Amino acid sequence: MARSVLLQLVRDSIEEVFQAQNTIQRANLLQEHPLLSEQIKTTVNIVLNRELKGSYSSGKESGSLLENIIIGAKRAAFEDGATSILSTSEYLHCEIELVLDTPNGKISETDPAIIREQTE
Repeated sequence: MARSVLLQLVRDSIEEVFQAQNTIQRANLLQEHPLLSEQIKTTVNIVLNRELKGSYSSGKESGSLLENIIIGAKRAAFEDGATSILSTSEYLHCEIELVLDTPNGKISETDPAIIREQTE
C-alpha cells in the first residue's frame, strides 16, 4: 500500500536528521501539491510499542502545512523531552500519526511501522 504524500513527508523529515542532509525539495513539493502552502495546524505523534514516544503540535499562528509537517516531525522525534530522542531502530519500528486541524474538522491518518513485529 502506498504511503500518502503527507505521511511520506513526515518520514522524510525524520530521515533528513538521521542523514544530516537537506533532502526535501520544498519548491517541487509546493508546485506539485499547492495545498501544502495553506495554513493548517498540525500534530505529529510518534508511537512506539503502543506508547506515545514524541508529539508536537503547531501553535495558534501556524505556518504552511509543509513547514508545520517538517518542523513537527523533527520536534516530535528529537525535541519532545529527554526520553523522546528517536534512535534509528526505534524509527523503523514506530508508527506515525498525523492530525490536521482543518476548518471542516480534524483529519487523522496513521502510517504503520516500517518493520513490523512478527506475530504468530
